Amino acid sequence: MSSLWEYANPVKFLRLSERVLPVLWITAGICLVVGLVWGFFFTPDDFRQGSTVKIIYLHVPSALMAINAWLMMLVASLIWLVRRHHVSALAAKAAAPVGITMTLIALVTGAIWGQPMWGTWWAWDPRLTSFLILFLFYIGYVALWSAIEDPDTAADLTSVLCIVGSVFAVLSRYAVLFWNQGLHQGASLSLDKEKNVADVFYQPLLVSIAGFVLLFLALVLYRTGTEIRLRRAQALIRREAAVHA
Repeated sequence: MSSLWEYANPVKFLRLSERVLPVLWITAGICLVVGLVWGFFFTPDDFRQGSTVKIIYLHVPSALMAINAWLMMLVASLIWLVRRHHVSALAAKAAAPVGITMTLIALVTGAIWGQPMWGTWWAWDPRLTSFLILFLFYIGYVALWSAIEDPDTAADLTSVLCIVGSVFAVLSRYAVLFWNQGLHQGASLSLDKEKNVADVFYQPLLVSIAGFVLLFLALVLYRTGTEIRLRRAQALIRREAAVHA
């Protein structure tokens, strides 16, 4: 059985992603279309929240992926710091813009969902505040990569930033448990079946979440491959410049 570490080799990683990506794109598209159409057009209005509740099919999956994207970046950053595998550092870098997008979708849809329920677009609720700080950490992470010319130094510093920002990723996920006060509701998904949303909403929500997960994986694989090719191109340019110097 082949070791997972062999895919730290850029050539093997690219070969794997080329085989996997078509399947991921197709299955992600199917899940997203089925989940969103099912949720928005074939589920009833909630007896309290009305049709507003249907934004759950965008808000919950994007919020989950915003948090888990950062945790994926944390794992990749730790691998870089411990084993110095360049593919892991580039995977973390590739995931950051996707995480920013997911976080922004979650913040916007949360505001749209919250306004008719709370009477305000924003509240300094513990979970909302920690989520906003996570968004700022995403922005800082991308900016730090762009500000440092040496890629290994950039990978080192962004990895440290990722470790620090992981505190807010955890707070975003569990703030409702840490602080009882606050406007934000508890988790929509739970291992305790009694705490889940009703099945009529729950089933299409799971399909939507699957679509977001697969889309995230596809985007990260695609962007990581792009980063690897860009790194190769930059190395060739530097080599040519050194030869002609």
